[in-house]
Amino acid sequence: MDPVTTDTAARTARALPLGRPPSAATLRWVCECLGAGSTVRLQRPLTGGVSRTNHTLLVETRSGSVHRLVLRRWTDWDPEYPPEREIAALLLLAGCEIPTPQLIAADPSGGRCDAPALLITRLPGHPPRPLPEDLSEYLIQLAAALVTLHDVKGATTMPPYAPYNRLLTRQPPFHARNPGVWDKAQEIVTEPPPDFVPHFIHRDYHPDNSLWANGRLQGVVDWDKASYGPIGVDVAHMRWNLVARYGPDAADAFSAAFEQVRGNYDHHPYWDVRCIVDLLPEDTAQPLPAPLVERLEDHLERCLSLL
Repeated sequence: MDPVTTDTAARTARALPLGRPPSAATLRWVCECLGAGSTVRLQRPLTGGVSRTNHTLLVETRSGSVHRLVLRRWTDWDPEYPPEREIAALLLLAGCEIPTPQLIAADPSGGRCDAPALLITRLPGHPPRPLPEDLSEYLIQLAAALVTLHDVKGATTMPPYAPYNRLLTRQPPFHARNPGVWDKAQEIVTEPPPDFVPHFIHRDYHPDNSLWANGRLQGVVDWDKASYGPIGVDVAHMRWNLVARYGPDAADAFSAAFEQVRGNYDHHPYWDVRCIVDLLPEDTAQPLPAPLVERLEDHLERCLSLL
């Protein structure tokens, strides 16, 4: 067995339940990273993680300085999105105008911690409110930030974009009202995608990966899926999330804002179709919620009509 396979198998074998508090050994590692005599004064879980367990930490050094940090642990191991991927992304983002977490330390093998882990700075702000006071301004800020992120230098060093759903099985979601719409969508994405110039992309750009304060965007987080690929994926991923949260008008307003800020970009509905198909679970035991399927199906019909 080669070293990469061995390392992956070891990490997988140590997978922990999502949300489990960090072990004593993990907290000792955190303190060592901040210097001898450091103490974790506070730890609190951060909600919203699907495949990573995040805890906010307050660490005091021996000299009395206080550091607000986030401990990210790969408790649900996916070999396609290892910690090394996020490490690479954060290093590229270090000089970006849009605030992103700074890497403090890493244990990508999980040799010191209870799971592969990153220690990063905690950005100020909070996830967006259920309904921002000024939805238009909110969408413009998200669009402008994405334009800046796509221009990060060194993107060719990132892993290339790959769809989530490999279409190993083709079937509509359990709650589909019109299965034929989903069948058509899955057929469309087997065709070659539109031409694109690859850029640095977040790959999971949606409202809950943004932080806000007083109506202003404070930063963008969760970079474990960052890739080198089509910017249409980021636009489309945000669009379906906006459809699910606010409805189709918000999705259209976002893409219009992005096109205006970016310039020389016309969003292709193929990427909307591709991102919606990516949501289909290949494990039928975990169906998408019925209300989400209903909204996505309407969105999918609109996008297919534009192809």
